Amino acid sequence: MLYYLFRFLEQYNVPGSHMWSYISFRALLTLILSLLISAWFGEYFIKWMKRRRLFETERDPSIDPYGMQKKGTPTMGGIIIIVSILIPVILLGRIRNTYLILMIITTLWLGFLGFMDDYIKIFQRNKEGLKGKYKIIGQVSIGFIVGLVLWLSPDVVVRENVYIPQGNNTEVVVKHKKEAVKSLKTTIPFIKNHNLDYSKAMSFFGKYKVAAGWVLFVIMTILVVTAVSNGANLNDGMDGMCAGNSAIIGVALGILAYVSSHIGYASYFDIMYIPHSEELVIFLCAFVGAMIGFLWYNAFPAQIFMGDTGSLTIGGIIGVCAVIIHKELLLPILCGIFFVESLSVIIQTQWFKIMKKKGKRVRVFRATPIHDTFRRLDSELDATSTYLLRKWPHRPFHESKITIRFWITTIILAALAIITLKIR
Repeated sequence: MLYYLFRFLEQYNVPGSHMWSYISFRALLTLILSLLISAWFGEYFIKWMKRRRLFETERDPSIDPYGMQKKGTPTMGGIIIIVSILIPVILLGRIRNTYLILMIITTLWLGFLGFMDDYIKIFQRNKEGLKGKYKIIGQVSIGFIVGLVLWLSPDVVVRENVYIPQGNNTEVVVKHKKEAVKSLKTTIPFIKNHNLDYSKAMSFFGKYKVAAGWVLFVIMTILVVTAVSNGANLNDGMDGMCAGNSAIIGVALGILAYVSSHIGYASYFDIMYIPHSEELVIFLCAFVGAMIGFLWYNAFPAQIFMGDTGSLTIGGIIGVCAVIIHKELLLPILCGIFFVESLSVIIQTQWFKIMKKKGKRVRVFRATPIHDTFRRLDSELDATSTYLLRKWPHRPFHESKITIRFWITTIILAALAIITLKIR
């Protein structure tokens, strides 16, 4: 709203009003405002939750051996994150921008889905929360909506990169087509001068390959949003873990969104130029500010947990943003921690089911998601089960050390994801 106000005032030469046309000014202002709101609102929200004794039900010691130590800590802190994102974005963003609207809808949709899960846990005292099938339906639905809008909206276009040979054809200059078009291409990491075209992947449909390519794109969007949302949810198991990792990922996505929205940098990094995607930088700055502000209270020892209200929303935001800027194939690198967390749970549950049919109780890891492996004591393991990796790690680590080491790993992965643009 303020963006439109100051752009209007610029017509009358009001001093300073022209600054609102600069994405860097609005982005940094959004970051600061989001951080301040989360820090200020967080304090009052925590006090309000404690006065009403709105705590999550007691955790199962077999799942979370530290559950008793954290008893009495309020949850549903994702509300702090959502408020801290939306207020600065609405104030400072161009809210008529299609990409920004999609990000706001994603935030509200998955925030409500997570809120329902936390509400059942807190107010109905049901530790199971919202049934898994309803979570999946909610995640698939928003993925479908996002994919469909990106397919059908006339505002969602790109200017594809083309390669012009120079001299003896040993060098090429990257330019962008003058016309903006609907595109089914996405960036492939590590591969030079090449993008994945969903329509070519569906070429066996003949003259219907473009329509089939868009269907594949929508399915891919659903898978990305669901996978990253669940990965973030699994990563939210230690104080500051998910918030810290997400802030780092948000910074990396902000850089990728910025270079994708700038035709000069898009040419330099050999990627598609996406007009009007600079508003994603505004949103991601609000996202990072909200994460850092939330860490003020969520760092060890946590004064509040984000709950599913926060973790499902965080994963959805990351997934949708990556799809919009055509960087969804970078997510296995950028969100490597989320990927490994999800993979560890899948391996653990499936292996246990297979061995159980043979009459054996065999697990692979000491505990899952994988971050719990590093803090689980021998005395806390199931005595009736055999563990293939019982001796790994050799000793348990303190929760804060595990969290910081996961942050460091995410920093490395984020840097690698950005570097892939140049080393192609």
